[in-house]
Amino acid sequence: MTTLELIASALGVLAVWLTVRQNSLCWPIGLVMVSLYAWFFFEARLYSQVLLNGVFAAMQLYGWWQWTRGSSGEGGRPVVGASAMEVGAGLLAAALGSVALGLLMATATEAAYPWPDAALTAFSLLAQLWMALKRWQCWVLWIVVDTLYVAFFVYQEYWLTAGLYGLFTVLAVMGLREWRQSRLAAQ
Repeated sequence: MTTLELIASALGVLAVWLTVRQNSLCWPIGLVMVSLYAWFFFEARLYSQVLLNGVFAAMQLYGWWQWTRGSSGEGGRPVVGASAMEVGAGLLAAALGSVALGLLMATATEAAYPWPDAALTAFSLLAQLWMALKRWQCWVLWIVVDTLYVAFFVYQEYWLTAGLYGLFTVLAVMGLREWRQSRLAAQ
């Protein structure tokens, strides 16, 4: 465990908790967290994770913009459901992205675990996009992805990060419950 991992983990917990609460401060705090994790994963030679956190940095800015320019009475974007077409297209794009990124990482880099790293990266990007758009289904995908991340990081003996993703899984369950309630209350 490094100081970098400890700080990034603490900020990650705070950012996800604020996301569950639909507090737009989750985005700037998340921006700092993903920047620190990009550095951490670069040192670990998990290059798909570096790319993921680089894209997450852009997604943090996009999410912050989406959440603060929305049309609900509170000035933010309301929680909505993704259509079946949106879910299917998103899952297909993430699966294809997994294959493409895995192939790139396996052939063009010395990545430690190119295939699982790529798959988790691609599906995380989809979950992050749905979160920025306030689709309640983002939490279902986060529950699956975060659970798989726990196993991935335990295997590598990144105990603090595995614990963080375990906590993210719990927060994702809370987020699913709270966002669905928020959606039902707005109807």
